[in-house]
Amino acid sequence: MGISRWAVKLEYCGSAFSGWQRQESALSIQQVLEEAAQKLSGGIPVSSITAGRTDAGVHALGQVAHLDFPDSVFYNSKKIRDGLNFHLIPHNVAILDAAPVDKEWSARFSAISRSYRYIILNRPSRPALDENRVWHVKRTLNPNLMAEGAQFLIGKHDFSSFRATACQAKSPFRSISNIHIIQQEDRIIIDISARSFLHHQVRNIVGTLKLVGEKTWHPLQVKSALEARNRSAAGPTAPACGLYLTHIGYQPDPFENPTAQTTRGNQLVDKERS
Repeated sequence: MGISRWAVKLEYCGSAFSGWQRQESALSIQQVLEEAAQKLSGGIPVSSITAGRTDAGVHALGQVAHLDFPDSVFYNSKKIRDGLNFHLIPHNVAILDAAPVDKEWSARFSAISRSYRYIILNRPSRPALDENRVWHVKRTLNPNLMAEGAQFLIGKHDFSSFRATACQAKSPFRSISNIHIIQQEDRIIIDISARSFLHHQVRNIVGTLKLVGEKTWHPLQVKSALEARNRSAAGPTAPACGLYLTHIGYQPDPFENPTAQTTRGNQLVDKERS
């Protein structure tokens, strides 16, 4: 039996999950997605690969994975999207889009960029509606100072000071293309993009910039921390609850090519009918 590879775009609330990757004793997003796909495939196991293995408590607005279904069973994006969404109930995971891709295409290795957003609720009162979805910081933060400190991190650097001690990446070098910080009422929003990130890199950057925003650190200390190449030189790790994976970049983007989807869908319909 051959396979039919499909890319799927997901959003999820990570609060109830142990993260993306399957765990023996805890519920993961990968587990509920693959279980939904298996039900859709008539009981045949379906494997998945993701673009970013988010940690426990981290959310997603635009996560991407690919699924290998048995071929000649599925034939259009709507059936994949709606069928998976039906079988994902009652979990806080939703399929936003689905697209057929070549068997050589990989959600992980075909990605050319990854973008994250971190949300800080900056007010005295704790969150009621957004509990576990923002980092609540009572002390007033200055987003302009945070943005000044963030400029030292843009470009290609050795990010040893901002990687988790348990990070398994072979190289500490990463290239950050953009860090954008704005304040919207009582929220400070940090958007950051790169081709790939080290483990906890975004959360360690946010924890460091928080020190700058509250004026515990001068912005120049971010540069010193980066140059130290030592995790102890940077700030604390921001909590997972404020972090969102927002976008995975591909060239071409399979979700922006409906003609290819229609062509592939027609091929699979013909195969089913033959």
